[in-house]
Amino acid sequence: MKIGPGIVRWCKFNLVGGIGIGVQFVSLFLLKSVLRFDYLFATAIAVEAAVVHNFFWHEQFTWADRVTSSWRSSFVRFARFNLTTGLVSILGNLALMKVMVGFGHMNYLLANAVAIALCSVANFLVSDAWVFEPARRASGN
Repeated sequence: MKIGPGIVRWCKFNLVGGIGIGVQFVSLFLLKSVLRFDYLFATAIAVEAAVVHNFFWHEQFTWADRVTSSWRSSFVRFARFNLTTGLVSILGNLALMKVMVGFGHMNYLLANAVAIALCSVANFLVSDAWVFEPARRASGN
């Protein structure tokens, strides 16, 4: 049985995302529990730390076959990544955290795990279609 390239990319995306979850959880724990930041402010910073981490790994691993090596193209992709998956992740996480922690009194780390899972599919789709779009589409062919 042959595994299609979409499935392989989805698995790579989730591997990178899984490590990014670790980055986000550690950041959130340190910011909230150690430094005593407000849970929403800590969530926003922790999500952005994971977004930056994930972008660099996605560019070098998940979508490496679509990436051209130049600072300019990487910067454009990074801007797209932050404007799409970063925005979905930050706004989605903040809204869901407010509901689950602020109103539902759920543990902030458990609530963060739920929020991450709910945002991941949208992030994969927008990354695959636009942030790391195939070179033939990016060049207008």
